[in-house]
Amino acid sequence: MQESNAEKNRFIHFLVSKSFVINFGIAAVVFVVIFFMLFKFLEIFTMHGKELTVPDFSGMTVIEVDSAGYFELFDLFVIDSLFDDKNKKGAIVMQDPLPDSKVKKGRNIYVTIVATMPETVIIPDLKDLTLRQAVNILESHKLKAGKLIYAPSFDKNAILEQFYLGDTARPGDTLQKGSVIDLVIGSGEKLYKIPIPFLIGKTREEAIYDLNIASFNLGSEFYMDSIMDETSRVFMQEPMWDSDLPHYPGDSIHLWYKSDELFEFELYLQTFLPDSLRTDSLRADSVFAF
Repeated sequence: MQESNAEKNRFIHFLVSKSFVINFGIAAVVFVVIFFMLFKFLEIFTMHGKELTVPDFSGMTVIEVDSAGYFELFDLFVIDSLFDDKNKKGAIVMQDPLPDSKVKKGRNIYVTIVATMPETVIIPDLKDLTLRQAVNILESHKLKAGKLIYAPSFDKNAILEQFYLGDTARPGDTLQKGSVIDLVIGSGEKLYKIPIPFLIGKTREEAIYDLNIASFNLGSEFYMDSIMDETSRVFMQEPMWDSDLPHYPGDSIHLWYKSDELFEFELYLQTFLPDSLRTDSLRADSVFAF
């Protein structure tokens, strides 16, 4: 019993001894320092409380993003590509997260880019179809009808052959989107006269479609105000739709264009109406002025 009390007294004296207090204080300080350092490390590692703003990568290629130093802040992943004629190949067109989003350093950025390889389409079989059917099918396959070549055949207005750059365009083969297919068409037992379509005011695409359907070829093209975009519309055609001369399948129609942003086509088209009164010479002169 006396020995047990002596042990307790020695333990109590040790707890209140100077050496114990000093060692305990040192241990406590070391623990606090280690805890603080660990906390700061985790804060730095996770960038606690700090966020980055996601830039707008639209129009940039992955190489350009890397050159700008963004790979040090984000991880970029290309997840898809699409065909886009209006943007440069390899350019970023979509991204996730969106621009101006707040994220932490090292966040994954998923992007969709413009395909670097041209889009290809399958050549359809046009043989024995009518010209109208062939033109519509070519458009649905993202191809274009080119030169219309008429050849003697009892199968009038039917497609006899199809060519690409002088070689046979074999159905099932692939071509780049927008490629032009020339068509050989049966003319029947003899050439026949056909009416010329009215093309004034139409866009280039609309005019070419109407020419193809009417069995004409596109001839020379002239841009009178040097603007060659979607605003260009047919200002003049030769031959005219009311020409007295006979015209046949495969003949060419020449087109002149003006931009509808620089010219009043609505007023111009009124001058071609059957009941138009052209007594106002000043108005007519202003419309037809080049």
